[in-house]
Amino acid sequence: MSVTKSVFGETSKGERVDSFLIENNNGMKINCITFGAALQAVYVKDKNDNEIDVLVGFDDMDGFENRHDYQGLIVGPVANRISAGGLTIDGKKVPVTTTHGDVCLHSNGDFANAVWNAVIPDTNCVEFSYLSPDGKYGFPGNILTKVRYTLTDDNEIKIDYDAVSDKKTALNITNHAYFNLKGFDGGDILDHTLYVNADAFTPMGDGLLPTGEIRDVTDTPFDFREPKTIGRDINADDDQLKAGNGYDHNFAINDYNGKVRLAASAIAPNGVKLECFTDMPGVQLYVGNFLEGKIGKQGKPMDFRTGFCLETQYFPNASNTPAFKNYVFEANEHCVSTTIYKFSLV
Repeated sequence: MSVTKSVFGETSKGERVDSFLIENNNGMKINCITFGAALQAVYVKDKNDNEIDVLVGFDDMDGFENRHDYQGLIVGPVANRISAGGLTIDGKKVPVTTTHGDVCLHSNGDFANAVWNAVIPDTNCVEFSYLSPDGKYGFPGNILTKVRYTLTDDNEIKIDYDAVSDKKTALNITNHAYFNLKGFDGGDILDHTLYVNADAFTPMGDGLLPTGEIRDVTDTPFDFREPKTIGRDINADDDQLKAGNGYDHNFAINDYNGKVRLAASAIAPNGVKLECFTDMPGVQLYVGNFLEGKIGKQGKPMDFRTGFCLETQYFPNASNTPAFKNYVFEANEHCVSTTIYKFSLV
């Protein structure tokens, strides 16, 4: 196991961005950078023993600063969407900065666009930390967040999150990695076979916000309990698919009890398999419906549906939705969670 530190680049403000390459004893490698505490690359072997990078994203700072759709970045303090009026805390509205009309998406990029501090606690991990100041984009409290990436010899990327604020506030932190198990330049992901361990999902209404309903997936295109290709039902005549331009929905992972369990898995035709484990109640399946050809790694375009995301999370807009588990935490109460992305061959 080893961690190698180098300079990735410099922001437009002149801030240095460092890179950390972690390699396990099997030859699997991941690269993380201090900008947005991003997971920047994931190198695995396919069934023909070819090393491929299965993370869609960027290999330069210009991409991360100016062209990103949150590829590989940490999003918070509240991931996903918040409705008009902002957060609801103790029955009162706390306005936050909006990004898409009346909707706030991914906290206006607070965590994603920051340069984080980093330390190397061991030979197989890197820990990033960031202090978001009280009131930034309207979010209450000085929020100290730590994100640790650990690469194991079981080919697992273990992401541990720990956030705490000095004021009562909302916390819902995730990583926004876009995977393509054929490689970042492998074309669309519609041929990936997907399993989602969920009997229900949360339908969307205006602004791609959840309506508050938790809907059974039975007899809908959202039923992935029996594995099927992402593309099989994506163009079905379904109001929810039309609303999201495809899959862009939160699934209610079965058997939520605060412990880590399987959320989803995907297999590509080249034999690369990804399993996603988490202790969170939900996972957002997004399949790159709004990728529109921005230039990514090696100068190649990130086209429509060339990456998929499995964003582990509390349900979106939870502080405003009584039916959902709330993500408001007391002052000095830690919000901790774990997500694992495990790679293998089939």
